[in-house]
Amino acid sequence: MSYAAESEHDRTKDAAPPTFEELGVAAEIVDALRERGIERTFSIQELTLPLALAGRDIIGQARTGMGKTYGFGVPLIDRVFDDGDIAELDGTPRALVVVPTRELAVQVGEDFQHAAAHTPVRSTTIYGGRPYEEQIEALDEGVDVVVGTPGRLIDLYNRGNLRLNQVAILVLDEADEMLDMGFLPDIEKLWEALPNHVQSMLFSATMPGPILSLAREKMRHPVHIRAEAGDEAQTHETTRQVAFKSHRMDKPEIIARALQAPGRGRTIIFSRTKRSAGELAEDLAQRGFAVGAVHGDLGQSAREAALEAFRRGDVDILVATDVAARGIDVDDVTHVINFQTPDDPMTYVHRIGRTGRAGREGTAITLVGYDETLKWDMINTDLKLGKPELPEWFSTSPELYRELGIPESASARVGAPRKVLGSKPAGGRRSRGESNRKSSGRRRR
Repeated sequence: MSYAAESEHDRTKDAAPPTFEELGVAAEIVDALRERGIERTFSIQELTLPLALAGRDIIGQARTGMGKTYGFGVPLIDRVFDDGDIAELDGTPRALVVVPTRELAVQVGEDFQHAAAHTPVRSTTIYGGRPYEEQIEALDEGVDVVVGTPGRLIDLYNRGNLRLNQVAILVLDEADEMLDMGFLPDIEKLWEALPNHVQSMLFSATMPGPILSLAREKMRHPVHIRAEAGDEAQTHETTRQVAFKSHRMDKPEIIARALQAPGRGRTIIFSRTKRSAGELAEDLAQRGFAVGAVHGDLGQSAREAALEAFRRGDVDILVATDVAARGIDVDDVTHVINFQTPDDPMTYVHRIGRTGRAGREGTAITLVGYDETLKWDMINTDLKLGKPELPEWFSTSPELYRELGIPESASARVGAPRKVLGSKPAGGRRSRGESNRKSSGRRRR
């Protein structure tokens, strides 16, 4: 396999990015995106769309929060909808999108449904933690695009419920995360089940060796696209990063006060363990904050309920373990707080990538415990953050109040105790594609 040279973004900074319409996307999809306030492309979308619409294999590389989902989703829906090289829709999947986590599957599936709202393309999401019956029912009724996690996809394929013999497009999203989670054998098995000639698109923030080896083995002359120069920082320039040493017992007190900073909106607090996430969420709720929790000790329906409440704004604080880091796609997160220092640089990148998105300003706060300094040293060195010597602040330190703009009136509590959303399983809702098919045929402008 010939490995294409890396493409660089050469548009001048002053030039307006092209619209989806200008790049030749179907009018039905353009209208659906415009209804959601989406008209002009991000860098990864601008670079990807012309090639993907032409059926080329693509390796897309961009930081989290830079628009990768529509970078592959829009051309995928466009081609499934109206491309002469893809068989007429008959309820058998024409495209397969594989993602590492349940939360990301739900988010990608919802984005697909929004983009395909004015087309006959039906999609469904397949992931663990939900009953098999509803997913089998959706497949039996007929779908054109399947989004799912590797384990459940393999299960349904082995059962004979998921038919892959008509798939024409394969997407692997967050491929580096799937490698870290041990999904590489499942991915290879799914790929082997597809027809010989499929368009394949692989998207990832980083490109470790095993992922590149898989691409070389399976893909046909892929174009490697980067949305930024190779020496550009891996974190968003619009994100202000604040890090300091903090005593483990004082961290909840610090966070309670940081949450009272002026302009603080939706906030995600990351914890390394399920236990600490649950304990911190309960602590904040007792202090009067509106908080939800997402971690592995919760059922899938409870996690989905907490995420949906966070997106709606019913709660403005979400305490999460890293399982949710790639499934939370909310553009207006103002703050990310690392309650515990991430284990490695890329986890740090993915966590703080939840804020400072789409050109908005954001603040990332990392509380480095005295037993976490080696982890911070690795993160600082690898990402070239320029923060080798961290200040030591407590919940009473004036420097903390000045740095984060915390008012002097901030106290340990803000109101009466509340209940954590997500502390008990809540009823979920089906996440699947529209069942009503409309008349086919693409409108052209």
